[in-house]
Amino acid sequence: MHGKADLHTHTIHSDGTLSSSELVKKAKSAGLSVIGITDHDSVNGVDEAIAAGKEYDIGVVPGIEMSTCLNEKEIHILGYFVDHHNEQLLQSLVILRNERYKRAERIVKKLNSLNIPLKIEAVLDHAGNGSIGRPHIANAMVEKGHADSYQQAFGKYIGNGRPAYEKKLQCSPLEIIKLISEAGGLSFLAHPGNYITEGEITQIIEAGIDGIEVIHPSHDANLLQYYRGIVNNYYLLECGGSDYHGGLKGDDGLLGQITVSSQAVEAMQRRLYRNKKTQ
Repeated sequence: MHGKADLHTHTIHSDGTLSSSELVKKAKSAGLSVIGITDHDSVNGVDEAIAAGKEYDIGVVPGIEMSTCLNEKEIHILGYFVDHHNEQLLQSLVILRNERYKRAERIVKKLNSLNIPLKIEAVLDHAGNGSIGRPHIANAMVEKGHADSYQQAFGKYIGNGRPAYEKKLQCSPLEIIKLISEAGGLSFLAHPGNYITEGEITQIIEAGIDGIEVIHPSHDANLLQYYRGIVNNYYLLECGGSDYHGGLKGDDGLLGQITVSSQAVEAMQRRLYRNKKTQ
């Protein structure tokens, strides 16, 4: 395996704008050799992506991105090489997607109390069959004239700490790491940025995380060096990617630019092989 890998992308099955096959085709055009499909609380796009990967000769890593809570902070965990047909995983994802819908209803209700007459149906139009999230609410607000921009919708109304904000279902990092592991996958702390303390990272490592997303658009050179040092000190794995949403968040130029080497994928596969041998 040679070339560049982007291990953090989203499709229409969560808050991206491209279908799985469209994303794989675009990844090939962007010069990638491997792409990870990591939709929020959904693996529904993985099979289509794998089929497209065979058509366009590009490797596809089945993945997922899930939310956890630690010290009142929302922390995301990426799962890679999960068995996306694992029954326990699929049942858990149904529960999480139902909770996402209930959360969206609560946010819309709060917006209505702020004299913003947004209807849940407008949000569902943007979500389609995907896992509903705040980006769909933001886009619906812009479409209906309730916000000037996606950024304003978050910054003024639905972002963390804003008047229409609602928490997600509270799962601990340990619970999500365990779920990913039992589905045969590896877990990674996603885009820690500079909002997670060193003590919290230690807690997540002690919970059994396999690695850290070192390379991400939100990480500057200093953060990259810092997280790479943690990875090396704790013998963890490294991943990275563009967090591509298909232009939804002004990220249209990032695909093929924010990457890791395919050696990072090979390191994951070696870890999985060793895990199976010790089971």
